[in-house]
Amino acid sequence: MSDSHQNKALIKRISLLEPFVIFIFWFVLFASPLLFGQFGENIDWTHVFEVWKSHIPLLAMFLVHRFLLMPLLFFKGKKIFYFGFVVILLIAGTAIIYAIERPNPQGLPPPPVRSERPMGDLPDRGFEGNMPPREHNVGNTKGPIPSYANFLMLSILLMGFDAGLQISMRWANLEQEKFRLQKENVENQLAFLRNQISPHFFMNTLNNIHALVDIDADEAKDSIIKLSNLMRHLLYDSEEKQTTISKEVGFIKSYIELMRLRFTDKVVIDVDIPTVIPDKSIPPLLFTSLLENAFKHGISYDKESFIHVEISFTENRLTFGIENSNHSKKADGHSGIGIENIRKRLDLLYDKAYSLDIVDDGGRFMVTLKIPL
Repeated sequence: MSDSHQNKALIKRISLLEPFVIFIFWFVLFASPLLFGQFGENIDWTHVFEVWKSHIPLLAMFLVHRFLLMPLLFFKGKKIFYFGFVVILLIAGTAIIYAIERPNPQGLPPPPVRSERPMGDLPDRGFEGNMPPREHNVGNTKGPIPSYANFLMLSILLMGFDAGLQISMRWANLEQEKFRLQKENVENQLAFLRNQISPHFFMNTLNNIHALVDIDADEAKDSIIKLSNLMRHLLYDSEEKQTTISKEVGFIKSYIELMRLRFTDKVVIDVDIPTVIPDKSIPPLLFTSLLENAFKHGISYDKESFIHVEISFTENRLTFGIENSNHSKKADGHSGIGIENIRKRLDLLYDKAYSLDIVDDGGRFMVTLKIPL
């Protein structure tokens, strides 16, 4: 599955998680009188319906908060209006509940009627016995939480839960979108860098073949065939995110063979590549800039020159080393293009999982690149 499809699938799972959490929350809330109610053999449906009826105002508050206050105010940057409307909604809802269920003094049962009895009829129990039974202090008795207070607390918790859930889901979606844009940006930058490499390499190779035409026409024809194979690699294999190491090694060998045609035997070109190539993949054209720089700045027609290329493998790492005589001109403004491009690509592809060591002691320039496999 491609990265874009994986990202879309993850975003879809996140979008489905929010309604699932909301459904579970309200299901548990409405099922609570059935799950935790203390009933006998039969369910007291009158009590259950009374509890459900008390949840309807909470559901209305939740719907207003979710579909009006959060999307139209909070996520539009109008947070002051959002908190103001939340306070107004809480006060209005609590006031309505209080007005509906406030205690009615006229509905209270009348006090018990006192009956007068002659003193003589009372048994002699002393002073304590003549006192009426001591009643509990009503003011100190803790009754159930009033409905309006219960509604206020549950409304605050419910709005906080909904706000936290929406913010978390939106943050998760934004993070996934940010990740997707970063991946697209990386791919665009890599495509740009590949397009920078391809014309540069093509131009240098054509110059080599042009110089060979006047010397040996048959070798020039063979070189054109090799160039055709190289261009096939550039046009097709380089468009993929990964290519096999064997294809990349074949590209390097063909490139070096084409470059050999341009120079005499005074230029020493050594290539040390194992015959057994691991069956693994790497990003295409990863070493082309290093090769181009080595041939561009390591070859001189009036001075001794050399280029040594070495590739080695371990189980989880590839090491590419290239060493050349240094004949670069300080005034040449393009001398750093290859190194700059390779650093950008490596940063985009491997972040900190690679190492690139450069040694420049004046007459010798050596680059050692290690990448994970």
